[in-house]
Amino acid sequence: MGTAKAQARIQNPILRGFNPDPSVIRVGDDYYIATSTFEWYPGVQIHHSRDLVHWRLLARPLDRARLLDLGGTPDSCGVWAPCLSYADGLYYLVYTDVKRYGRTTQPAGSGASMRDFHNYLVTCPSIDGTWSDPVYLNSSGFDPSLFHDEDGRKYLLNMLWDHRPGRNRFAGIVAQEYSAGRQALVGESRVIFRGTAAGFTEAPHVYKRRGYYYLLTAEGGTGWDHAVTMARARTLDGPYELHPEGHILTSKGRPDAALQRAGHADLVETRTGETYMVYLCGRPLPNRGRCTLGRETAIQRMRWGGDGWLRTEDGQGVPQPDTPAPDLPPHPFPPRPEREDFDEDRLPVDFQWLRSPRPEELYSLTERPGFLRLYGRESLGSLYRQSLVARRQQAECYSAATAVEFSPDCYQQMAGLVCYYNGSKYHYLYISHDEVLGRHVRVMSCLPDRAQPDVFSEPVPIADVLRVHLRVEVDYERLLFAFRCGGLDWQWLPGPFDASVLSDEAGPQWNPNFTGAFVGMCCQDMSGSGRHADFDYFTYREREYRISPEKGRPEGEAHGR
Repeated sequence: MGTAKAQARIQNPILRGFNPDPSVIRVGDDYYIATSTFEWYPGVQIHHSRDLVHWRLLARPLDRARLLDLGGTPDSCGVWAPCLSYADGLYYLVYTDVKRYGRTTQPAGSGASMRDFHNYLVTCPSIDGTWSDPVYLNSSGFDPSLFHDEDGRKYLLNMLWDHRPGRNRFAGIVAQEYSAGRQALVGESRVIFRGTAAGFTEAPHVYKRRGYYYLLTAEGGTGWDHAVTMARARTLDGPYELHPEGHILTSKGRPDAALQRAGHADLVETRTGETYMVYLCGRPLPNRGRCTLGRETAIQRMRWGGDGWLRTEDGQGVPQPDTPAPDLPPHPFPPRPEREDFDEDRLPVDFQWLRSPRPEELYSLTERPGFLRLYGRESLGSLYRQSLVARRQQAECYSAATAVEFSPDCYQQMAGLVCYYNGSKYHYLYISHDEVLGRHVRVMSCLPDRAQPDVFSEPVPIADVLRVHLRVEVDYERLLFAFRCGGLDWQWLPGPFDASVLSDEAGPQWNPNFTGAFVGMCCQDMSGSGRHADFDYFTYREREYRISPEKGRPEGEAHGR
């Protein structure tokens, strides 16, 4: 007797590492997810799938100054919560550009909380094409969403910010009609939903189904109390009735859940009518409870009940580490290479830089073919011209390495390998020059949990050779650095260093902490002379936990140039 074919499963998270605030659409047989990028450039990541199981990074649409200039943007500001939609033969992308965050405050704090956020719309006939110049929409709040109604009219939704003392900062969800012909909002803005007692009502999305407008929001804040809330009404303006269970997905009160911080969701329907929900989540380190991978994107199959309400398949409303896949042909993509040799004239897709729409001021792939040349600019943590090129950490255990040619002649010139969260959370293995020691390597750490956050290791003089290999081994919260000159053995720096500081949870929680850990290369010249560093390759290899990572060899060593 034959056996039934086992149903394929989707393993969560589907977008690992820093990929929060997912917005999902289906166009034909293709699925796309847009996620936030904050201060990283270019803005917005768009991933593509054909089966909801396998995903590839396809595009970053906000790639020029007219679309996005993040110079001076504070850490964890910039591009928040993009919303992707498709109508009239066009892809629509709305997003917030946050210019000032201020300090995190309770929903009804005693003082004012002034913030600056500007919402924009861009369009493109192809998902990976050149997007239009932006249309300014409003600045009343963040998390914009564009709803295309069945009659062809369009509406912008966003959360409303109330800075006044004693008021609910998250003052509700507002809606206003958008005229595509006039490229402007028209009519009055009105509050359509005030939220629930969970507070922090944000991330609105509207769907039309069987005569109802269904409103999906995030509540509880983007930490451990995060949740997905659903309400419905017969008209877009309301009044909205709340889902019988209130929240349709949350990990609040469930420390046993592998996926924590679940919220900020969006829905997509397959051709056969199956409904899936994407949402952000975090995976805490087992020993430290911190999410070094940042807020990631997960997916869950949902079901519509006979009462017209949406629920998880088991009705429990808890995020799951895997979920049934739709009955679609498998469509895997080629794996990304572990080693990049910088032989092309474009930066590999995994890498980004910080804030600047003028990358030619920061790096070159053509000045010395086969090398990534970083021009020494401002200090690590600068909000303007920082020469740092890095990729996301996407696993709790990994090895990374590079080789750099750098000839500093003063202590204000540095270049090397950096594990970076933001300007106040990093570990940096760098080469510099001292008038007594000469050329040397050293580790500079910025530890936000300490009264004196800047910590330096003892400098180690290095051989008079141009090329220096640098290496990092990360195993959960343990981080180790090593260097090698010429044919000598690896020399390990005293450690370990605490990798858990590269997380949302480390440091004062009144500051914005919304991104994730990166690993990459950087170069500073605070003398202003622009001394450059040439990086020959970069390797990043995810692996199993190692008790003694010093005994392993980083990927790429056997064929380094």
